[in-house]
Amino acid sequence: MNRLIKLLLAGIFCASILFSSTSCSNMNNNDKQKRLFQKEIGGKKITLFSLENSNGIKVNLTNYGGKIVNIWLPDRNGNQADIILGFNTIDEYLKGSKSFGATVGRFANRIAKASFILDSLTYNLPVNNGPNCLHSGPDGFYSKIFDAKEIETPEGKAVELHYVSPDGENGFPGTLDFNVTFRLTDNNELVINYKATTDKPTVLNVTNHAYFNLKGEGKGEITGMEVVVNADSIAEVANNEMIPTGNYRNISGTPMDFKTPRLVSKDIDADYDQLKYGGGYDHAWILNKEAKGDLSFAASAYEPQSGRFMEVYTTEPSIQFFTGNSLNGSQIGKTGVAYTKRTGFCFETQHVPDSPNHPNFPSTVLRPGETYNSTTIYKFSVK
Repeated sequence: MNRLIKLLLAGIFCASILFSSTSCSNMNNNDKQKRLFQKEIGGKKITLFSLENSNGIKVNLTNYGGKIVNIWLPDRNGNQADIILGFNTIDEYLKGSKSFGATVGRFANRIAKASFILDSLTYNLPVNNGPNCLHSGPDGFYSKIFDAKEIETPEGKAVELHYVSPDGENGFPGTLDFNVTFRLTDNNELVINYKATTDKPTVLNVTNHAYFNLKGEGKGEITGMEVVVNADSIAEVANNEMIPTGNYRNISGTPMDFKTPRLVSKDIDADYDQLKYGGGYDHAWILNKEAKGDLSFAASAYEPQSGRFMEVYTTEPSIQFFTGNSLNGSQIGKTGVAYTKRTGFCFETQHVPDSPNHPNFPSTVLRPGETYNSTTIYKFSVK
């Protein structure tokens, strides 16, 4: 009898709940997906968090590596698609590429020869990209299990992730107290706030490494989209190691010039040294800003088949626009499709690669008593 009463109450509950584009079957799917992300490693629990706004946009996150797992968006006809490359279960994330959707730190992008000098002291980092260090080595933030909680903000629900990186982790000095918060607004903005303090002088450069495909995950190449980047110059690279020379190169009138909408396919294979080195676009564009640290427009992408449109705003001085040139089919994604070359793109807001070794680049040094604050907004709409 008690079981019958429980079933009846559950039916009444399901019949009475109203969501935007949700139902009891969706609730069950959400619960099933969350179960696929529940795991405990070394006494720390991994799970899945969901954010949803009044327009039916939904974002799923995991505290394993601070990863964006899904962003569900409608197209111009209202058809939903997940635009994030990645996997269906936590076990697949643990086995697969660590960068998909991940919070990257302590230092995003490359540091030449895996070393830098700070206050006359030399620090050596893991070597994992030729002779260089990429994304802090194989055991950066993207492989850490963050403490996590849902919080309420004046703009709605958010997910806050916290990690304490010990002094010397991956070669970086200082105990770093780090937070990243994800919030989804009713203006269709995914707002990412980074905050950190340190007890010793250190360097810090954090980003998110989500691979996007505005047609939908597993739906082919991203070269048919139109991109805008608010920049007149890039950090010039020396060769296919993609380490900056230390010079900013003016790109006006070149295949790297995205100040007005440009099809990615138009020049991605052009006979231009920077594109040859990267096998496509994989460079830091130096953003045009009124003042240092302004939250301002950085880039946009428009996918004409679906009508999906994405804008990026950031306080960071540069953005790495990466067209997935290194995707080689070895990673099988959510829909069983292999992620081959140029089937996803990244808009990584960050400081310029190898900044600790170039005093003329904006500084990435964080000292005791200072607070690192950085904000990036991904805003979504349709045309």
